[in-house]
Amino acid sequence: MKTTRFILLLLTLLCAFSARAQRRDYPRFSNQYQIPFPKAMLTAPDTVSVIVIGDVMMHAKQLERDHRTFLAKISPALRAADIAVANLEFPLGGEPYTGYPVFSTPDYYAWYLAEDCGIDVFLTGNNHVLDRGARGLQRTLDVYEQIRDSLGVRQTGAARNAKELEETYPLMLTRHGVTIALVNFTYGTNTGADAAWPRANRMNKEEIGKAIRSARERGADFVVALPHWGTEYMLNPDATEVSWANWLVSQGVDAIVGSHPHVVQDTTHIKGVPVIYSLGNAISNMSIINSRLGLAATLRFTHDPIMGEKRMLEPELRFLWCTLPERLLPDSYATIFIKEWANRRNDWLTPSDFDNMISTWERVKDTCGIED
Repeated sequence: MKTTRFILLLLTLLCAFSARAQRRDYPRFSNQYQIPFPKAMLTAPDTVSVIVIGDVMMHAKQLERDHRTFLAKISPALRAADIAVANLEFPLGGEPYTGYPVFSTPDYYAWYLAEDCGIDVFLTGNNHVLDRGARGLQRTLDVYEQIRDSLGVRQTGAARNAKELEETYPLMLTRHGVTIALVNFTYGTNTGADAAWPRANRMNKEEIGKAIRSARERGADFVVALPHWGTEYMLNPDATEVSWANWLVSQGVDAIVGSHPHVVQDTTHIKGVPVIYSLGNAISNMSIINSRLGLAATLRFTHDPIMGEKRMLEPELRFLWCTLPERLLPDSYATIFIKEWANRRNDWLTPSDFDNMISTWERVKDTCGIED
């Protein structure tokens, strides 16, 4: 019996010693020894936002007003986006400054759009860019180069020489690991080119196809076509727009956002590719029916660095309204997001203009089938 108890005691001591040795060799799992997950695994996929607004104009009557109010009320949204894009439908041709039909806009307007409004990309492929001829376009691109060097703002749609054309057509932009290519071109210009350079990008299938292929070869994750096209003041796209949209999709673009008609046009999808035929005006002195209504389109791209997945989300559309002097502000123009002001009729100096905004908004949404 004593022998048995001795053996049991010996076994107990050996087990205790072994457990102690194990604890000494293999410490308890505490915070000191935890291996944290990589930070990227704890974060959601990155989202890159590209907001695009339509025609930014400077008519003669706008020259008489304080331009600093023009886009002030929508500039927070422009600044909040990773990339803000606007169609600048004018040349900086120098004095005398003029409005429609032959534009020449002061340099300060482009600087204002970049510095105060947060525009990152100027679109120059439009029908008014050669209003002051080759000399006016040369001067325009010289000023845009100064803005680029000072503020980092880029332009695409026109070029002073072959080297600049290669650098800007397509225009390659990278944010948060996503590379987006912009391909901007116009159906034509009001004034014919009087020199080989500078030039505007035209609706030429060979050249556009080359730009799209170049974008892919240079690593574009997404290609956005930005055509200047269509029939002015028509709420529905014309046959040329529809035909070209189908061709652009066949070439592999991921989204199409158009301008020129000065009114909002219908939107659709072609084989899954979102097509916004016309954004309308962002700021102008126009008062023809439907021309004071515009769209801000936000394209959203996601990047999951862990899964390696990049995809495009459905675009977000927000309606804009351009208020003329003495309507909302006493002395100048102001573009606003309609939904932010849809219940503020009492803030209007001219309440009938609020009624005009609401009726135009409802009419265009009903005609075009757009919900914001």
